[in-house]
Amino acid sequence: MSDAALIDARGIHTYYGVSHILHGVDFCVRRGETVGLMGRNGMGKTTLLRSVLGLVRPRSGAVRIAGVDMTQAATHAIVRKGIAYVPEGRGIFPNLSVRENLVMAARPGADGRRDWTFERVMQTFPRLAERLTHGGAQLSGGEQQMLTIGRALMTNPDLLILDEATEGLAPKISREIWGIIGRIKQAGIAAVIVDKNFAAVAGIADRVMILVKGATAYEGSSSELQAQPELRIKYLGV
Repeated sequence: MSDAALIDARGIHTYYGVSHILHGVDFCVRRGETVGLMGRNGMGKTTLLRSVLGLVRPRSGAVRIAGVDMTQAATHAIVRKGIAYVPEGRGIFPNLSVRENLVMAARPGADGRRDWTFERVMQTFPRLAERLTHGGAQLSGGEQQMLTIGRALMTNPDLLILDEATEGLAPKISREIWGIIGRIKQAGIAAVIVDKNFAAVAGIADRVMILVKGATAYEGSSSELQAQPELRIKYLGV
């Protein structure tokens, strides 16, 4: 397996129309690493993820995925390099059953691995195992989030991107989701986590990056950021 970073984005400038959103951002995620991507609303976090995944095309800069230049590649080609994306809003298929949502996504990983079988996902999400015949629209918000993460794992990814992992969920369900994210980390899957819960992100991330107005304001280990409350207050208001 290559030692190249899973994501190595350099000098990313992204616009929406005439609005300059990202200003020369560098973003790197290594194999097995968990990165917390933080910042107040509207600072460019989702735009950075969309730029990396080819959902929006940077005006300048380069994106390498697992050592391969994918700057101009289509999104489906990028995710086939071993990336799974859990978007804000979840994006499940409401008219399909839980089983159908999961099985439709199943495929081997970029290197042919099939570690995340249907059975393993059921063991990881016992709540979903009880609802296999339910339609996606019949699930609670927390169950839908579990389904989206489970569906992502069925692609056997090297990297899981979670945008607003616990947005709008009850505290009890949020804790359950964070527990699942911890188990995914222990399984060796790299992750990028966007979430407003600073304590939860800092508790699981190896490294934290904070965006302010589309530029990197802080990058360092979670422990370093936790030890600097003045930076948390300045950039995150927590």
